Amino acid sequence: MESLWTTFTFRALWTPELIVGIILVSIVYGWLIKYEQRHHHTLSNTSLRQKIYFGLGMLALYGGWGSPFYLAGHMVMSIHMLQMVLAYFVAVPFLLLGLPKWVYSRAAEWLKNKGVQPIIRFFSHPILALLLFNGLFSFYHVPFMFDSLMQSPMLHSIYQYGLLLAAALMWWHMLAPLPSAYRLSDLRRIGYIFANGILITPACALIIFAPTSMYATYTDPVVWANVMSYCLPAGTEVPLSMFNGPSAPLAFLDTRMDQQLAGVLMKIMQEVVYGITIGYVFKQWLRKEKQQEGSMTISDIPSL
Repeated sequence: MESLWTTFTFRALWTPELIVGIILVSIVYGWLIKYEQRHHHTLSNTSLRQKIYFGLGMLALYGGWGSPFYLAGHMVMSIHMLQMVLAYFVAVPFLLLGLPKWVYSRAAEWLKNKGVQPIIRFFSHPILALLLFNGLFSFYHVPFMFDSLMQSPMLHSIYQYGLLLAAALMWWHMLAPLPSAYRLSDLRRIGYIFANGILITPACALIIFAPTSMYATYTDPVVWANVMSYCLPAGTEVPLSMFNGPSAPLAFLDTRMDQQLAGVLMKIMQEVVYGITIGYVFKQWLRKEKQQEGSMTISDIPSL
């Protein structure tokens, strides 16, 4: 992969446009927190942990949508799958946990005043969110759909934003960042996480057990060159040696093995992330049970 650094320009490798967008969003995030603290004195509602979560979410989103991974993901499918993990299984939960509760409360109040709350309630239904994200993710990796989206920058961007929104709706019910707004009990949230793991399995299995390489993006030099021409800045030459020459990232790994590795990577990483999430939900559950039961003090002992 070292040849990437010498073949492509700084803009092609590091996606500076996305860096600028992430910096602007982070500045707005910091300004909102300071404004809220100054005018409404909600200092305790925005902890250092939340700020760290938000920063990690921004970094993960950059890794999934930009950075050298974006370029390498057009050459190696396993890196593309790592992008998917970073964007939709790491960035989204960190960003949801990084936002203070007063942000959600203000947003809910604003939507209520605008009269669109019934629409929001419909699209944020747990079952719809469950099917929407896993359906979009699976449909994205159907070979014809994948190759078509990779060759259409506008459609690919729209699909990515739709997948990000669907992931946010799905993670909302698993993390429950605003206790007054979620519909699932803690036990059902754990079942919801298991259901997500089951629904994503067919797409991973298709990628892992396919007898041949399914995606023209990684097997057809004409399609690959077309895809690369869209992901690179205007005027950048697409070297075919990066596809099947000695400097190609896949020189040590054939496309079918890379495809299998991509499916295995997605399944393992998804299981790890969902396992951590189950632990997070279980910890919340225990905390609430402890608060409801309370702890015995000396005043609770009846006097003789």
